[in-house]
Amino acid sequence: MKNHLTSSYAWYIVGMLWVIAMLNYLDRVMLTTMHDSLVASIPMDNKQFGALTSAFLWVYGISSPLGGFLADKFSRKKIILFSLFVWTLVSLGMGYVHTYSELLFLRSIMGIGEAFYIPAALALIVDYHKQSTRSLATGIHMSGLYTGYILGGLGGFIAQYFGWRYGYHFLGIFGVIYIILMAFFLHDFSGTTQKKTHEAEVPSVEPPQNSIRFLSSFGSLIKNPSFLLLVSYFSLLGVAFWVITGWLPLFLEEHFKLSVGVAGISATLYIQIASFAGILIGGTLSDHWIKRSIKGRIYLPVIGFVLATPALFVTATTNIFVLAIVGLSIFGVARGFSDSNLMPILCQVIDDRLRATGYGILNFLSTICGGTMIYIAGFLKDAHVDLSVVFIIASGCLLLASASLYFVKPRTQE
Repeated sequence: MKNHLTSSYAWYIVGMLWVIAMLNYLDRVMLTTMHDSLVASIPMDNKQFGALTSAFLWVYGISSPLGGFLADKFSRKKIILFSLFVWTLVSLGMGYVHTYSELLFLRSIMGIGEAFYIPAALALIVDYHKQSTRSLATGIHMSGLYTGYILGGLGGFIAQYFGWRYGYHFLGIFGVIYIILMAFFLHDFSGTTQKKTHEAEVPSVEPPQNSIRFLSSFGSLIKNPSFLLLVSYFSLLGVAFWVITGWLPLFLEEHFKLSVGVAGISATLYIQIASFAGILIGGTLSDHWIKRSIKGRIYLPVIGFVLATPALFVTATTNIFVLAIVGLSIFGVARGFSDSNLMPILCQVIDDRLRATGYGILNFLSTICGGTMIYIAGFLKDAHVDLSVVFIIASGCLLLASASLYFVKPRTQE
C-alpha cells in the first residue's frame, strides 16, 4: 500500500511542477506579445525593449548553477518555493511599474526566480521517478514549458482588450494561491538508498547532503569526461535552439513571403506540437530501452538529432513551404527526445548529490552560448547574410551535438 501511494505521489509531483513550468514560459513569452501596449504605456525604443529579454537571460544563465547547487545542498522544495515566491512578487510588481528602469530591474530579478526553479524541479522529479518512468516523467514536466510558450500568445489578446497590466495582476494573484498550496503538498524525497538496477545510477555516497561545497562540486564535475561531453552537447543545442527560436519567424516571413501573423504561428505551433509528440514517444521508448541497454536513454536523442540535421538543412534551403514545415516538425520531435532524456542521462554520469548543480551548469552554458549566437545572427543579418546560412550552421551544431552525446559513457553500479 505504501509503495502504491509513493508511486502515485511521484506523478502528483510531476503535475504540480508542470503548472510552475508552464507559468515560467508563459511569463517569458507574454511580455514579447504585449509589445505595442507596453511601449504605449512605458516609452522605449527597440533596443531597450530587446534589453528586457537580454537582461532576463543574462541573470537567468548566471544564476542557474547557484540555484542548482542550493537545491542539492539544502532542499529541492525550499528552492522551488523560493523560486515561486520571487516569480510571484515580480509578477505582482510588473503590474505597477511606471518607468523603464523599474521594468528592467524586475525582469532581471525574474531571471533569478526562474533560474532557481528548473534544476531543482528536474532533480526532484528524478528523485521520485526511477528506471521505468524517469524519462517520461521528465518529458511530461518539460511539456509545461511548451504549453506556456503557446499560451504566451494570449498576451497580445489580453493587452488589446484589458491592458498589459491586467495579465500580470492575474499571474501574481495565481502565484500567491499556488505557493500556499505548494507549501503544504510539495515534499522533498526521503527515500533510502536506491536498489541496484540495470539502469546506470551513481551509487549514493556516505557524506551527508549538506556537506557538499560549491567549488569542490564544480571541480568534481569538470573532471568527469562524460559530464564535459554533456556540456558540449547542451551548449551546441543551445546555439541551435536559441537561434531557431529567435530568428525563425523572420526567416519564414522573408524566405516564403508570409505575413507576420502566419509566420509567427508557423514558427511556433508546428514545432511545439511535434515536441509534445517527441516527449511522449521519446520518454516511453527510452524508459523501455534502458532495460535492455545501459545507453538506451542516450541512443534516442542521438537518433533524433541525426535525423533532424538534414531536416533542418532542408528547411533552410528549400523554397517549398510544406517541406520546410516537415523539416521543422522533425526537429521538434528530436527536441522532445532530448528534453525528456537530458536529466535522466545526467543521472547516469554524475554523483546523485549533484544532479541539480550539474543541470544548473548545463543550463548556464546553453543560455550563454545561445544568447551569443542570437547576437551573431543579428550581426550577420545586418551584414546582409541570409538567415538560411544561420540555419545551416544550426543544423551543423545539431550533428556535432549528437556526436558529443554518443560518446558519453554511463557509469555502472559499483
